[in-house]
Amino acid sequence: MSELSGLYAIWYRELKVFIRERSRIVSSAVSPLMWLVVFGTGLGASISSVQGVDYQSYIYPGILVMSILFSSVFYGVYVVWDRKIDFLKEVLVAPLSRTTIFLGKALGGTTDAMIESLILIALGSFFGVHFTLLMFLYTMAIIFTLTLGIVSIGLIIGSLLSSPEGFGLISSFVTFPIFFLSGALFPVDNLPRWLFTFVSINPVSYGVDLLRGIILGVPLTFSPMLDVSVIIAFAAVLVALGTVAFKKMKL
Repeated sequence: MSELSGLYAIWYRELKVFIRERSRIVSSAVSPLMWLVVFGTGLGASISSVQGVDYQSYIYPGILVMSILFSSVFYGVYVVWDRKIDFLKEVLVAPLSRTTIFLGKALGGTTDAMIESLILIALGSFFGVHFTLLMFLYTMAIIFTLTLGIVSIGLIIGSLLSSPEGFGLISSFVTFPIFFLSGALFPVDNLPRWLFTFVSINPVSYGVDLLRGIILGVPLTFSPMLDVSVIIAFAAVLVALGTVAFKKMKL
């Protein structure tokens, strides 16, 4: 029970921090909207449709993934800041296992990202995307699983670094290749083989593919079973690696 109470306390603290930072909530909504409005409309003016869907709607699932990708990886910087203000030291000396501490922070970051995604989902109708209840439930399940893995990446990076500046450099180096090689902005079916290889080894590609099939009903690049399996395996492996990283983390 003490471990569960500790897990809840850490999760609740991360949620409260997020809610109090209103600028973070606003910026997390504005950035993907800028991509959809400016990039989607600008490039969409020269592309009539992709797989029978207008370009702005086509990139909507990819931008949804982009919003959780950048916010989830950046979430790891709070580990660096918590170390600087000695809050992390207070948590680590508590009678809680490092696994519980990691899971509490991972679930907190996942909850934050899911709240951010709800804003974009609520605005989907403005971009020609209309959610049914079943579509919404499937989408949230995929986002939760995918975000759990991505948040773990941010926490692992944060556990290894001691400065926010270093975190910013490393996180940018990680997030941009993941995003651009996920097929979020373009179909991947006719890519050169060497480029498709990079896309196929990117776990986020499978999340984009599955969300695009569920939200837009377009044909999947990979099989649904493969998409689901890769996303679940991705989350499980990264949570396991994150737990190990927190156990070895030094203050």
